[in-house]
Amino acid sequence: MKKLILTVAILASGISTFALSNTILPSETISVVMNEEFKEIAVDKLPAAVTSAVEKDFASSTITKAYMNSKEQYKLELDVEGTATTVYADKEGNWLEESAVTGAKKEME
Repeated sequence: MKKLILTVAILASGISTFALSNTILPSETISVVMNEEFKEIAVDKLPAAVTSAVEKDFASSTITKAYMNSKEQYKLELDVEGTATTVYADKEGNWLEESAVTGAKKEME
């Protein structure tokens, strides 16, 4: 009789574990978007034409980060009076539209 009760108890506990559902949902989704076209470079490695274009057109700004792609197009992150701005230039210091830059992707917020 003890074996019968013990067997029923073991079977009941085994069946009940399958009846439980996992209702834990992730509370937050994190998306990481990497743009492999641009590689970060040191700001002092920028061509003189690019730095002079920044000094001329964005006099009150500082270059915080610089990136370069295989076509020698530059993505510059500027700090303009406390506001972060991203601009694109070619190696001659000409400003480029984001849509004309190879590898530039618009981020969705």
